[in-house]
Amino acid sequence: MDRPLLVYTTFPDMDTALSIGESLVRDGLIACINALPGMRSVYAWKGEVERGEEVVGILKTRKSLQERVQQALKERHPYETPVMFFIEPIGADVATLEWIFGETAGG
Repeated sequence: MDRPLLVYTTFPDMDTALSIGESLVRDGLIACINALPGMRSVYAWKGEVERGEEVVGILKTRKSLQERVQQALKERHPYETPVMFFIEPIGADVATLEWIFGETAGG
């Protein structure tokens, strides 16, 4: 049986997050994106310490689509190296699972 999967990523702004998220929903690769604005980041990049504002994206999908979601994000993401963490929940409400699996069945 397939399992749920959460994908944590970041975007430079809300429009980008929603645009990429919507395209992934329309392609049946994810059931949903939660875009959380206002994250402040301090990070090392190419030997420099940077600061910036970002939008957190939490994508809801299924484990069997992980590679396709990863590839689609890389192709559509404006960052040279987008962060992607794949998180497998240890449990979920049955109705939530049915919804995620139903919405990503064509992906």
